[in-house]
Amino acid sequence: MITLANIHSERLDDTLRVTYTANLFGVHFPFKLEPTIYGMADRLAPSYSGGYWHFYGLSNGGFYMAPATDTVFAVSCENGFDGKLSADALGITACLYAYSPLSFSEGEFAQTCARHYYLLRDFMMEHSEARAILRATD
Repeated sequence: MITLANIHSERLDDTLRVTYTANLFGVHFPFKLEPTIYGMADRLAPSYSGGYWHFYGLSNGGFYMAPATDTVFAVSCENGFDGKLSADALGITACLYAYSPLSFSEGEFAQTCARHYYLLRDFMMEHSEARAILRATD
């Protein structure tokens, strides 16, 4: 578990993954959000080649997921950021990148993505790699 100021994360037990994400995002999670997050990780980190991811619930109601590895990834973004991110920071970055454009669609799912963007951003602001994540997402 990672604790940051007043917001902490808790890794979800594998048996809770489906129901937890269904409660937050409905059927949009497996069909829109999850593939978008994986695609973002693939675009951001050329050495990322898939694999198992951990899911995290945040005490503020937010959610993110991150590759289940100790790998540090070289990340290159269209905004000019080139740097290294831990798997946890890559996951946060990929989730922020996914939440943002999905929040501009229509309906309740868009509102959910907008809310989760800000919930995750609040958590990220005190992450040990906050500076790099901010630079990657700016």
